[in-house]
Amino acid sequence: MTRPDIPQEFKDYARRLLGAERYARFAQALDEIPSVSVRLNPFKAVWSGLSAEGLNGGDGPVLWVSGEGYYLSERPPFTFDPLFHAGAYYVQEAASMFLGQILRRYVTRPVVALDLCAAPGGKSTHIRSCLPEGSLLVSNEPVKARAQVLLENLTKWGHPGVVVTNNDPADFADLEGFFDVILTDVPCSGEGMFRKDPVAVSEWSPENVEICWQRQRRIISDIWPSLKPGGLLIYSTCTYNTQEDEENIRWMRDEFGAEILPVDAPAAWNITGNLLAGEDFPVYRFLPHRTKGEGFFLAVLRKPEGETVRIRYKSTVSQGKKKAGASASKTNAGASKEQLLAARAWLLSADDYEISANGMNIVAFPKEYISGLSVLQQSLRVIQAGVTLAEVKGKDLIPNHALAMSTVQASDVFPREEISYEQAIAYLRKEAIVLPDTAPRGYVLLTYKDVPLGFVKNIGNRANNLYPQEWRIRSGYLPDEILVMK
Repeated sequence: MTRPDIPQEFKDYARRLLGAERYARFAQALDEIPSVSVRLNPFKAVWSGLSAEGLNGGDGPVLWVSGEGYYLSERPPFTFDPLFHAGAYYVQEAASMFLGQILRRYVTRPVVALDLCAAPGGKSTHIRSCLPEGSLLVSNEPVKARAQVLLENLTKWGHPGVVVTNNDPADFADLEGFFDVILTDVPCSGEGMFRKDPVAVSEWSPENVEICWQRQRRIISDIWPSLKPGGLLIYSTCTYNTQEDEENIRWMRDEFGAEILPVDAPAAWNITGNLLAGEDFPVYRFLPHRTKGEGFFLAVLRKPEGETVRIRYKSTVSQGKKKAGASASKTNAGASKEQLLAARAWLLSADDYEISANGMNIVAFPKEYISGLSVLQQSLRVIQAGVTLAEVKGKDLIPNHALAMSTVQASDVFPREEISYEQAIAYLRKEAIVLPDTAPRGYVLLTYKDVPLGFVKNIGNRANNLYPQEWRIRSGYLPDEILVMK
């Protein structure tokens, strides 16, 4: 899709904001090819052996994500890389990886964190990688269809300490003081995506900017009570104008008494600061003529201490919100005691998890947050919590794909079979594959470059493919040149 001409109103505003000299360089950068960057999964890197040296077409590190974020010299067809589907890395815009700087500086103990507008999951997977061990992440997406994409990406990332929800910001009203950290990556006018997204250009208008900054304030007003006194609210957009950026930060300072906190950003990183005349509080702007990446804005605020923390419990739960994914309070009617014990044996450190049945699925959730999960289920639409271990089918237990992706699967439970690239692509297309005669019968965990890819049931002449139907590669095409991470 050809990019439409950038609207003159935007050009005029950007020129006033940046000045003539900086604007000339900025405008030139908007016509350049966007960079490509990936962030490695620290929970799986040891399996995959991925490193800076192993990146196919590596083009240097992302400076603010030491050891995990890297640029690529070209954009490979990620769809045809099995390690991408295995959650060994995430394709993420480099500027948005700056989030890790905040978390590493200010979050040093276990916390309960919320990513409020989380789909497709780039920032949620990053948060989960950065949070101290023993933390819980609630990853929320208001749009139902996008929530399923979020669930897929978090499942592939593999960490058990995650709850995925599908709610509007206003639905969090009953969770006063529940979260230690809240990320609000708010819907915005998308100016920072002009270079890579023609739709962002075509939809931009001054009127839309006006709508956006007002909607952003409504979102912040809805979620602010859910933040604990002394807690952190991280605010981000992918836009350039001050209405959606600095002016909203000033409003939060003045409206809620929030303290605006500094973040380490060495001069060599070429991150731009505050552009709002008359203000000098710390904010962090990524402009494409100065930093390698797309447009991004971020600030971090601390809620004042001393407010009363009060979590309201609903006496009844609406039917719409009661449709929870994994629930510690559900009965175990779908599974026998023996089946629950059998599934429990599939986990590392099984004593750390509550094992329960959710319908015909068996799920594991960290014990230390069971009471918190119950509170969430009273107010929110929970679509998944923890790790789904198995599906109960009569007397049989069918291992779930989430278990294959999880980093807490016991390594000695299922036999493993290393497969080739061609076999991996066939598996990801949900085609039947044939394993060697030496492969054991029954459930087998397939690996690619030693990274778990998913389960099959080997019946000898073929292996029944257990890859999720909705996640399969739908394209029968294969690129002439296969560029994969290695």
